[in-house]
Amino acid sequence: MGADNLTTTANFILVGFTNDRKTQILLFGIILIVYIFILVGNLGVIMLAQADSHLRTPMYFFLTHLSALDICYVTSTMPQMLAHLFVGHGELSVIQCVLQTYTALALSCAEAFLLGVMAYDRYLAICHPLTYATAMERWHQVLLAAACWAGGFCVSVVCTSLIFSHSYCHPCCINHFICEIAMVLKLACDDIHFTEIIIFLFAGMVILIPFSVITISYGLILFSVFQMQSVSGLRKAFSTCGSHLSVVTLFYGTTTLNYIIPQSGRSPDSDKQIAVLYVVVTPLLNPIIYTLRNKDVHAAVAKMVQRLGFASKS
Repeated sequence: MGADNLTTTANFILVGFTNDRKTQILLFGIILIVYIFILVGNLGVIMLAQADSHLRTPMYFFLTHLSALDICYVTSTMPQMLAHLFVGHGELSVIQCVLQTYTALALSCAEAFLLGVMAYDRYLAICHPLTYATAMERWHQVLLAAACWAGGFCVSVVCTSLIFSHSYCHPCCINHFICEIAMVLKLACDDIHFTEIIIFLFAGMVILIPFSVITISYGLILFSVFQMQSVSGLRKAFSTCGSHLSVVTLFYGTTTLNYIIPQSGRSPDSDKQIAVLYVVVTPLLNPIIYTLRNKDVHAAVAKMVQRLGFASKS
């Protein structure tokens, strides 16, 4: 990164949600509660998957990584949001902004890759059940999960380095509640055309490659499902895939709105409204979607409750 360029500004000022003090306090309470629920929900999924032997399958292995990604992601953004709402104004040093941009981008890219891997896992489980155990043995699971994490951080290194190689001049007011890459780039004093092209290409790669894997996997799953003669088999297949498809729709819907669809013509606050969906709502809903109608998770919860002595043993 260009150290000289970074020193052209001392801090980035975050405009945030609102300047009204009462609204800030209200938002502080809401976001604090949501943050706690996100931590409890995702930590609960991880603990259940580790505690119950019936949940030690590839699907739940990848689900624990999804929960870990969500925990890390919200922790890279929400504590700063809460601090700024509490004091009534937001300000980040260049280093803090770099770290937040790098971490949040890396984790969101890793989640995109992981959703593709999870779709591939469902394809193998439903379409190739006899070879599934071999294809998804423990070492293969570890390699796939590691590749998702590494891929996300590699993409983020390139994009973050490009973004903060530019000169940023006073006043550096970001019309957002986090250091979001598009908003940061708008404040650059020099030409950002090349950087925008590279980021757009990386965004397309991170979104379209996993999305293609998801589309192909579920296309083959649907073809296989419609050939099934068993009604129970059909129900199980749809039940297994329904949760993942819901998470995929939520994640890719908000990501596409933010990074792929052109931003010209949007209102100044529309990016913040979209960001609330992937910064706050998606990590909150992910554990709910995966556990709401999941009988295996319900059974694991019942066992854990019994072990803790809050329910009588049957």
